[in-house]
Amino acid sequence: MNQELVSVIMPTYNAGKFLSDSIASVLNQTHTNLELLITDDCSTDASTREILQRYSQADSRVKVEYLDENKGPGYARNQSIKRAVGRYIAFCDGDDRWLSDKLERQIAYMYRKSCALCSTSYIICDENGEETGISISPERITYGMLKRDNKIGCSTAIYDTQLLGRKFYMPTLRKRQDWAMLLTILRECKVCHAITEPLTLYRNRQGSLSSQKFSLIKYNVRVYHDILGFGILKSYLYFYFLFMPSYLLKVWKRKCDSRRFLKSKMSGKN
Repeated sequence: MNQELVSVIMPTYNAGKFLSDSIASVLNQTHTNLELLITDDCSTDASTREILQRYSQADSRVKVEYLDENKGPGYARNQSIKRAVGRYIAFCDGDDRWLSDKLERQIAYMYRKSCALCSTSYIICDENGEETGISISPERITYGMLKRDNKIGCSTAIYDTQLLGRKFYMPTLRKRQDWAMLLTILRECKVCHAITEPLTLYRNRQGSLSSQKFSLIKYNVRVYHDILGFGILKSYLYFYFLFMPSYLLKVWKRKCDSRRFLKSKMSGKN
């Protein structure tokens, strides 16, 4: 079994309600050779700091840095990436969870495929942890596909620094910085191979940055303009005529897949 070191990148901000489950899901991986690099983005709830201190004292694999001011998840992730020493860089947000064999299966898959970037499908949960749907990834995601719409869940992604180097950081955008970084990676490695079985549980929180769809429009345009170098007119045209149709198709497909997934779950209980 490939037991090379994995550096898991986790930003936290007032995630005390969900944080213990997220950290435990990383530490309980069957692939045990990992470091969990947490950067707390100046949380104001006492429970987040208490949980971080408890886990860092109990397990030497947990390494926490505390920021003095809130700078956004992209900046927090970058602080952890700078400290990473593992061959593989994996991401898990402080309210998401992994299945226990996620790392083992994903890294074995990357080794077989000789691929530099890998993702998985994921199950969608509500704030109470109830499964509400599923997002099934395409088996192959190209740079052209990712330009039209983000098809990679951040908490599912792993990349190989031995193949790609240690040069990828998230842009200083307040939102959509994960998509922007994945675009820069995929522009170089060309293809992201995905495990279509869900190995990650994504928590859909009300009021979270990713749930504020309309406020994300300007950040989508900024990715095209600031990161990909499109002119401002091309950025808006790309967003309205390529991104939006692709995004709406993804939403429709996710709803259909989720209905089948939930129906299958219900039938399995009967």
